[in-house]
Amino acid sequence: MAAVLAALSSGNPGGMLPPGTVYVDPLAYNVLGANSPDLRNMSFSGFNPTNSTVPFFQVLDPSFLAVLGPSPTIHSIAANPGFAFAHEAPVYDPTLNVVYFASNAGGSLGYNGWYNNSVVGMINMTEVDQALADTTGDVNIQVTTLDLPDTVQMVNGGTGPYKGNLLFSTSGRALLPPSLVLANPAPPYNVTVLLDNFFGRQFNSLNDVKVLPGTDIIFFTDPAYGYLNGFRPEPMLPSQVYRFDSSTGQVRVVADHFVQPNGIAFTPDGKTAFVTDTGVSGGFRGTDQTLPATIYQYDVDPTTRSFTNARVFAYSDSGAPDGIQLDTMGNVYSGCGDGVQVWNSAGTLIGKVFLNGTTAEMIFTQSGLVILYEERIYLASIQAQGIPLTIL
Repeated sequence: MAAVLAALSSGNPGGMLPPGTVYVDPLAYNVLGANSPDLRNMSFSGFNPTNSTVPFFQVLDPSFLAVLGPSPTIHSIAANPGFAFAHEAPVYDPTLNVVYFASNAGGSLGYNGWYNNSVVGMINMTEVDQALADTTGDVNIQVTTLDLPDTVQMVNGGTGPYKGNLLFSTSGRALLPPSLVLANPAPPYNVTVLLDNFFGRQFNSLNDVKVLPGTDIIFFTDPAYGYLNGFRPEPMLPSQVYRFDSSTGQVRVVADHFVQPNGIAFTPDGKTAFVTDTGVSGGFRGTDQTLPATIYQYDVDPTTRSFTNARVFAYSDSGAPDGIQLDTMGNVYSGCGDGVQVWNSAGTLIGKVFLNGTTAEMIFTQSGLVILYEERIYLASIQAQGIPLTIL
């Protein structure tokens, strides 16, 4: 690995990259010229100047090799063409070795809307590992659907396990309110609604959720995508980030001035927060490439837990950064228009899991990085490990 890093740093990979990886030297593409075939008019196409066959790992900085390890692989582990069954809300239970996730709420292949709910499924990673051990290709592991009660409408964010339960943020449906809910991961999947209003006012359509490390305080985002995707009324609140203390019932705004706040994550020490703004994606209003496709970074006030000192952490060159996760090395991962993009702690784009299509979310497991790709789930077996999200 040291030899590979040295070769990359010198600009001469010399065929020493791990299989399935491609090096793109930023210096080689700083000047393209007016007639370059690599120029892109739309941000939702991926930058693949080597014309490599997807899926592959795109290395933009030598440090990405430490993320990948010496022999990274990527496989499709579940597929259901025509149904966006794997969209958001990934929760990994390391005890059961199971990943939970939700189908697309309001998307064209979600088969839901004003009158129909999304579904929550789960995939057993032990079965995935066993199947992959018997082949060098892709596998298609059965996905189990959870029969959740009607109080859970349009799950879009998830984290935990939280004290033995799945913590979901729901977008609501029609006049049914968006909410924070706890769902028991075992049948009959009992649900407890923690919050469904802001002092009597329904939220717009809750999106993502995380718990501040070292606390029981829940943070969540509330964009207008329920309305923009046709399954919620017009927004009645600004698009904001909230905190909720379940022990006191207090709920308050901690950050605003977003177009559409989306993914949220914290560093393990709880001192820094990340929030993605996917304003470029406007639902029925269409795409406006002049609006944010941006990850913002904040300091978390140790007393109020409000977000302060807002600054741009990164801007995605493809699509918009949606869900967000961190690894133990401080790298930041987000689902974008070309797959999963990875930045180091300084905000430098170091590499991508290149799928050439939109990824909303991903989650670290014992087997690697599970990537939700709408009609498909990928497993990227890499060396990096995610920060713990389980709350005891």
